[in-house]
Amino acid sequence: MNEYEQYEQECELIRAENRELLDGFVSWLAAAGLSSATIERHKSNIDFYVNEFLLYESTVHASEGVDEVGAFLGYWFIRKALWASGSSIKANATSLKKFYTFMCERGAVSREAVQALKARVKEELSEWVATVERYDDPAVEPKDVWQY
Repeated sequence: MNEYEQYEQECELIRAENRELLDGFVSWLAAAGLSSATIERHKSNIDFYVNEFLLYESTVHASEGVDEVGAFLGYWFIRKALWASGSSIKANATSLKKFYTFMCERGAVSREAVQALKARVKEELSEWVATVERYDDPAVEPKDVWQY
């Protein structure tokens, strides 16, 4: 088996885990009284995160992805998701906070990791939104989009 086939095989195992996690997440959201439309939006956002972003270049389990939110919302999502906008970044941030709270309640991630994720979102959300606005502005040079 070559390296790519091994990567694909590992991705399939993780996607199977992710299906179970997403089912549990949906049940958790439903128990919290969210509407079916809101639940579907959160599920879709998290599905994209765990099955596209976390598996894009390597095999990262959802429980290991709690620290990747900044790379996702501040860069990858903006470049890869054609629907990226200020409102979609905010919606994804909300979904990720809910998902990792769910993961914490399951014992899959630490309370400290979730607190760090929420602090990072609070601290950096406005910059991520500004970044997607620069990215979408034809007057802004590509080299000036990420101002770190």
